[in-house]
Amino acid sequence: MSTESLNAPASSSTPMVGSKSRKVVYRHPLPIRIMHWVNVLALTLMFLSGLQIFNAHPRLYWGNRSDEGTAIFALDARHDAAGKLQGVTRIGKHAFTTTGVLGVSSGGDGSPQVRGFPSWLTVPGPQWLAMGRRWHFFFAWVFVLNGLCYVSYAMATRHLQRDLWPTRSDWRGIGRSIVDHLRFKHPHGEEAMRYNILQRLAYLVVVFIFGAGIVLMGLAMSPRMDAVLSPMVEAVGGRQSARTIHFIIAWGFVAFVLIHLFEVLITGVFNQLRGMITGYYVIHVRPADVQPPEPPSGPAPAEDRPHG
Repeated sequence: MSTESLNAPASSSTPMVGSKSRKVVYRHPLPIRIMHWVNVLALTLMFLSGLQIFNAHPRLYWGNRSDEGTAIFALDARHDAAGKLQGVTRIGKHAFTTTGVLGVSSGGDGSPQVRGFPSWLTVPGPQWLAMGRRWHFFFAWVFVLNGLCYVSYAMATRHLQRDLWPTRSDWRGIGRSIVDHLRFKHPHGEEAMRYNILQRLAYLVVVFIFGAGIVLMGLAMSPRMDAVLSPMVEAVGGRQSARTIHFIIAWGFVAFVLIHLFEVLITGVFNQLRGMITGYYVIHVRPADVQPPEPPSGPAPAEDRPHG
């Protein structure tokens, strides 16, 4: 799930407000808003505590083994020619100096400290693996239960079928949707109340691929669950492979959230936040789209009839 993204556009709306073409609609029902903010909290603390856990062994492997020198990704530290600590990020055979952020960053006293991710990016503390695991597992269960509630609600209210599942018309318009997004062209008025094909696909991927995948990979690399889920562990290449996939999906969530926040910024922060907090959202209808009231049926009054 995402932030504003996974919520069904409501069809009900209030009458026109004032003389301008400003329309207030009730867009996000209360259950959706609650699940949205629970998800924001759970995902944030899962990610930050997960980075703290990763710092205990800042390397990724593929397969079942974690032999020294076989990592496909690593955050290391080394001394340069002058004897100063350097942070190094290794991806495959390529190495990049990342001092100050990855591998080596400032400690509490300002001195260089060897750690994968910096302390400001980890919770609940700079070096506390056991408590980091407790935080991570607790909010993982919050995330799972909240996700199950969302999927159940989406199916019961037909939000999934009506608002997220792409139609044939959506597929035919995928080219136009891509061009509009690249040009930062967004729908307005009533059209803004319907998700386009790229939004629908993004939300389905986040819920059913990222969401389900990160939970299953988390279970697959668990010491007590890998035996129960051994067919799945073997299918992904091994326990270390499951850890690597778990890490990649976590950053996939980060990429989705960053794109989502960017879209919120360019489409109206206040309006989007109001919609996700109160449920009410404002759209602007062009004057040409506002239809004048139809004349009453039947013969015109005597004073309005033509004379002569």
